[in-house]
Amino acid sequence: MGDWLLGLPVVWMSVLILGATYLVTAVIYVVVTRLATGERGRAFKAISPGMLPPLSVVFALLVGFLAAQVWSDADRAGAAVNHEASALRASVLLAAAFPGETEARLRELIRRHIEDAVDQEWPAMAHRSATLTLVPPRMGDALRLAFTLTPRGDGQVAAQRELIASLQNALEARRLRIILSRSSLNWVKWTALLIQAGLTLLAVALVHSDNRMANGIILAIFATGVGAAILLIASHTRPFTGELSVPPTVLLQVMPEAGPAPPQP
Repeated sequence: MGDWLLGLPVVWMSVLILGATYLVTAVIYVVVTRLATGERGRAFKAISPGMLPPLSVVFALLVGFLAAQVWSDADRAGAAVNHEASALRASVLLAAAFPGETEARLRELIRRHIEDAVDQEWPAMAHRSATLTLVPPRMGDALRLAFTLTPRGDGQVAAQRELIASLQNALEARRLRIILSRSSLNWVKWTALLIQAGLTLLAVALVHSDNRMANGIILAIFATGVGAAILLIASHTRPFTGELSVPPTVLLQVMPEAGPAPPQP
C-alpha cells in the first residue's frame, strides 16, 4: 500500500478501506446476481456451502500471520526507542562524573542528537528514507570525547567505561529503530491476503445466489470483517508511519536542558 494511505489518520484510512471493500463486494454481488439465471444459476447453486469454512479459515490464518508480523515489528520499534532513551539518560547521568566543561559538552551533544533524531530522523523514518550510511555526528563526537577523557581515580575510570558502553548502546538502539522503520509487508503478502478475501466473497455470493436479500446481508457482514482486518494490518504495518506510529516522546523526556548542567545537590 502507498505512503499516502498509510500516513492517513485512522478514521480516514478506515473510510477508504471500508469504502473500497464495500465497492468490490457490491460489484461481486451485482455480477453474480445478473449471471445467476438459467443454467448458470443452477450451476452456482450446485456449489457446495462446505467450501466456505476452509476459505474463511485460510483468510483468518493469513490475517493472523500478517498481524503477528506487524505487531512484532511495532513492539520491537517501541522497545528500541525506549532502550535508546534509557541509554542516553544513563549517559547524561554518567557525564556528571566529569564536572565542568566536559559534562556540559556531553550534555549538549546528547541534547543536539535528540533534536536531530526528532526533527530529521523521525520524518525520514516515516517515509522509509532513513539510512545507516552515516554515524550521527553528535553521537560520534560524544563517543570520541568519552574515549579521550583522562580519568582521575577509580570512580572516573568506571564512569568512563560505563559512559562509553551507554553511548554505544544508544547507537545500537538507533540502528535497530532505523532498520525497523524500513520494515513493511511486501506486495506478495498484500496480494495473497486480498486475493483470498476476494475469493471468499465470491464463494459466498455464488453459494447464496438464489436468495438476493440473504446474499446481500451475508456479503455485507463478511465485507465489514474483511475491511476491519485490512484496516487493522494497514494501520500497524509501518512502525514509524501513520497515526499509530511510535513517537519520540521518551527521547524528548530524557533530553538534557540547554545551557550549563544543573548544580549537584
